[in-house]
Amino acid sequence: MAEQNTDVAVTSSDDSGEKLQGGQELMIEVDGKMIPNYDATIMTFEEGDIVTGTVVRVDKDEVLVDIGYKSEGVVPANELSIRKSVDPSEEVSVGDVVDALVLTKEDADGRLILSRKRARFERAWQRIEKAAEEGTPVSGSVIEVVKGGLILDLGVRGFLPASLVDIRRVAELDEFLGQTLECRVIELNRFRNNVVLSRRAVLEEERRGAREQILDRMNVGDLVTGTISNIVDFGAFVDLDGIDGLIHISELSWSHVNHPSEVLTIGQKVEVRVLDIDRDRQRISLGLKQTQKDPWQQVFENRQVNEIVHGQVTKLVSFGAFVEIEEGVEGLIHISELAQHHVEDPSEIVRPGQEVNVKIIEIDPERRRLSLSLKRLEPEYRIHEDAMGEEGEEEEYEEGETDLDQAPGAGAEVAEAEAAAEQTEAVEETEAADEAPEAEQAEEAETVEQAPVTEEAEAVEETEAAEESPAEEA
Repeated sequence: MAEQNTDVAVTSSDDSGEKLQGGQELMIEVDGKMIPNYDATIMTFEEGDIVTGTVVRVDKDEVLVDIGYKSEGVVPANELSIRKSVDPSEEVSVGDVVDALVLTKEDADGRLILSRKRARFERAWQRIEKAAEEGTPVSGSVIEVVKGGLILDLGVRGFLPASLVDIRRVAELDEFLGQTLECRVIELNRFRNNVVLSRRAVLEEERRGAREQILDRMNVGDLVTGTISNIVDFGAFVDLDGIDGLIHISELSWSHVNHPSEVLTIGQKVEVRVLDIDRDRQRISLGLKQTQKDPWQQVFENRQVNEIVHGQVTKLVSFGAFVEIEEGVEGLIHISELAQHHVEDPSEIVRPGQEVNVKIIEIDPERRRLSLSLKRLEPEYRIHEDAMGEEGEEEEYEEGETDLDQAPGAGAEVAEAEAAAEQTEAVEETEAADEAPEAEQAEEAETVEQAPVTEEAEAVEETEAAEESPAEEA
């Protein structure tokens, strides 16, 4: 679509006086008189051409633009911008010079209908295509927040994915609404009117020079200050004003850390020590625990082999148990040092969180290791055995209660058994009470019956004795 020039230029002619550029006469003769050629001053254009004019009036539903035609052009409100439901007064003001595409030279009402957004669309595509070819950034204001990203007004709708809004993913995209962003075109499809942008590419390019400067002045061992920008399972990233460094989880603390979030939070200011610099890959390794006092040094200076120390079991592994004897200092009780007898599983002897006494059997300063023992403790120091015994009794008691509680109808059966036992005892007592008088009477009868028998026996014995006496005397 060709763009028409609205400037009117005057040239001189020796034989016919002044002429318009293009050979048209500025003055024409009509009925023997020279009059201005007004038609020559009116620009010529076709539908689909892009023209330039000045805003002369702004109404609530349309804008009038003077493009040098015999009448002003009308730009309907919906042809002002790619935005939805716009207020014309927010888009243009009287006196603004605007480009517009000719939609209709003369509608049913004889009006010239123009479109500002379509002119911008054509101009924008030309500009965007050129920027994509040259690799230069384009600028546009954020007009919408949609699922997955932002929409920018570039004259056409440009889509900026959420992952490419910043160097790090942005949680709240609403804060960018109304801002003008500079982005690089990464995908372009005129047929589908598809423009995909990346602000991250522009930011990374800007920071590339800053990273090189930071790396040039940074050395291993330096103390630097930064902000925690991201936390992952294996560590935390620190923004060092232009370049990110990584604190590995093993460098966060002298004590054991299960997850970096236990120690740090995003946005926290930290002072860290530079452990390593890879200038080729632009990577920096940082340490947080190196800025803290080393508890191992105190152990090496103050503890001795065969010393008995108090600690807490922190973790059980297949080959033994780890015990923290001081904050940040853990030693290993090998499974062979847990008890005098063979141990299949460390949980047979100790539990995580249990307080124990242990004997130091080896100190290795170079490898920063402590070897500990339970089985070499004197009996009076073996508090873990008492604790395990108490735990066992409590577990048995709890299991017994649980079995009774969980057995179907167990409570009712016990109550019935107890009631039956009480009833049996009452019956037995009653029967015993009833039988007592009868037994006494029986005993008395037996006594009465046995008495005559005894007296008769005594009389017979006396008679026999009397009879035997004379015989003996004779």
